[in-house]
Amino acid sequence: MRGKVLLASGFHAPVAGEVDVLEDALIAVDGEGVILSVTRRGEADYDAVKARAVAEGRLERLPEGSYLLPGFVDCHVHAPQYPQLGGALDVSLEVWLQKYTFPLEARYADLAFAKRAYGLLVEDLIANGTTTTLYFATVHQDATRALVDTCLEKGQRALIGKVVMDNVESCPDYYRDASVDAALEGTRALIDYVRMHPDNAAGLVKPVVTPRFIPSCTDATLEGLGAIAGECGCHVQTHCSESDWEHGYVLSRHGMTDTESLDRFALLGRHTMLAHSNLLTASDMEKIRVREAAVAHCPLSNAYFAGAVFPLRAALEKGLHVGLGTDISGGPSASMLENCRAAVTVSRMLETGVDPAVDAATRANGQPARIDFRHAFHVATAGGAKALDLPVGQFSPGYRFDAIVIDTTAKAGSMRLWDEFDSGDGVLQKIVFTASKANIATVWVDGKTVSSR
Repeated sequence: MRGKVLLASGFHAPVAGEVDVLEDALIAVDGEGVILSVTRRGEADYDAVKARAVAEGRLERLPEGSYLLPGFVDCHVHAPQYPQLGGALDVSLEVWLQKYTFPLEARYADLAFAKRAYGLLVEDLIANGTTTTLYFATVHQDATRALVDTCLEKGQRALIGKVVMDNVESCPDYYRDASVDAALEGTRALIDYVRMHPDNAAGLVKPVVTPRFIPSCTDATLEGLGAIAGECGCHVQTHCSESDWEHGYVLSRHGMTDTESLDRFALLGRHTMLAHSNLLTASDMEKIRVREAAVAHCPLSNAYFAGAVFPLRAALEKGLHVGLGTDISGGPSASMLENCRAAVTVSRMLETGVDPAVDAATRANGQPARIDFRHAFHVATAGGAKALDLPVGQFSPGYRFDAIVIDTTAKAGSMRLWDEFDSGDGVLQKIVFTASKANIATVWVDGKTVSSR
């Protein structure tokens, strides 16, 4: 496959809190989708690189008013829950699971239903600019394999896990793994399916060891999953200290926090993604940092089900790996842009406090907590990629070219730029706060167009 040189202005944020502005940069991408070089306007060889690309017929230019961003990395999605996105948000987490979510996920025993739902989900996420997704599937082997097939067919980078839940005390009879052995063998089978898939030679899809959360799993299963993760070297994903109910359950059952318990089961390591993690102790946060595990911050979902705000700024300053997650369908939006906005909003509320019955000084958190659009953009792109240990999320040599084009002039779009007011990273600020799906004109994964308007 022939490579290209893209002439584009845009933004990326390899460092938290900082935005690198690219103005008429030349980004050379090889035929396999790897970025070979990024040549900035004003550099000594800029004109030569551009002239050579023109002569070879490889130069592509973004249209006027369009900006290049890294594709979004969604670090927490429940793929089977897409049909209830925007619904069932008026109850507590434990009721939400038992009354709505488990019955819906049980539907994925029907392979035709699974294929239809997963097809719509992956298409919609790509159209929203999400080029990489970390997916929870269901307990069903065939349906989870269908999700793998769908991501490969549609070209989305994905990490996918068969959900493990075998605890009869917490999981309904109609929806759970039949035994410890069934849970473990199902996990191994899915890992083998992903790694041996004839269309996955490039490793676009990766397998994930996926205990739903400690309440859903027996100790024997957690121990077995830790052993599998060690053997296969795969990613691990689970929920961690999400809400008072879930956090309290683990304290009661194990006499320690989620983080401590996951660590003793060998489930806390460099490729572990801990969803939510709102109620971490200082000791938990330090253990996560030392183990080089990561947190998926889900600001919209946390507002509905967690009852707490994850201290994103403190985590970043401590050096934790943090990505952003939509948590479909605990969060009511599939848009990473909307979750960027939510991350900024909740951070400000965490810093200032929310109780109007007390004075401002008493109401405030007392510690700096607010972030801005630069931090939010980072965790939605490069931060999430680093958390997953994937070479995406930024425009640097050696990274994969996963990218989106924001058309700021789209008639159906939701943003407007003003030449006399908007420049530099101020343009990115407007994109983060006002752009929508209609502004996303093109999506690339590995240099291949996977969505275009």
